Amino acid sequence: MVKVGQYNTLKVLRAVDFGVFLDDGNEGILLPKRFVPPGIKPGDELTVFVYHDSEDRIIATTQKPLGVVGDIVPLKVVSVTNQGAFLDWGLMKDIFVPRTKQLMQMRVGGIYIVKIYIDEQTGRVAATEKIESFLSNDTLTVKEKDLVDLIVYRRTDIGYVVIINGLHTGVLHFSDIYRDIHVGLQMKGYIKTIREENKIDVALGEPGYARVGGEAGKVLSLLEANGGFLPYHDKSDPDDIYSFFSMSKKTFKMAVGTLFRQRLINIKEHGIELVKPS
Repeated sequence: MVKVGQYNTLKVLRAVDFGVFLDDGNEGILLPKRFVPPGIKPGDELTVFVYHDSEDRIIATTQKPLGVVGDIVPLKVVSVTNQGAFLDWGLMKDIFVPRTKQLMQMRVGGIYIVKIYIDEQTGRVAATEKIESFLSNDTLTVKEKDLVDLIVYRRTDIGYVVIINGLHTGVLHFSDIYRDIHVGLQMKGYIKTIREENKIDVALGEPGYARVGGEAGKVLSLLEANGGFLPYHDKSDPDDIYSFFSMSKKTFKMAVGTLFRQRLINIKEHGIELVKPS
């Protein structure tokens, strides 16, 4: 059975001038010609995303949307009508957020965190900004030190509330942030602490670095946020070091020494780099 709003692996039934039809158990689903990979012939299988086109026909595409049904993702508004807003989700047809599914009126150019779902009345893929009911920490699917996917949800007095694996919420404290953060940002992190009542604290990077705190932890986080290499070393200008790390050159050298002794970084002629896991 074909699932709308999801990826499906379907067999090619027949080719026509304007594309190929894929086997859905009935007359077939059209994959338009511009999305048909070269050399495809009847009998071949293709993995495609299935959704409704602007004329309410079920159609297939080899384009990859920014999210599928069930996902919580940040998307950008491209147009607004009296009925709702249309968001860019990576396909030719934008995804619709009804006015009743918005927290406040969406604005063109704004990025909003939404959950993708199937509208029960129309059967179409749609999105909703009202996601709180889908997030719960009552029963956790994560444990301390687990690697997780994070979406920055909102700012608070102590840090940022983040969505964890599209299921739970946690807090990324200001003291654990060493890079630019904004609502809607997607990034990797890990479960730092699970406290009473299943309250979760998260941190960026890898759980193996949790033992590194203070200024050494700051250098490590900045390395992670910059692709694993930074062009700073013991001969760098003190002002450059202070401008980037917000610490003195002496403190920087001590932090680098700590990380080197723990075999978390390598010291190169032109900078420092993370040690790659073996």
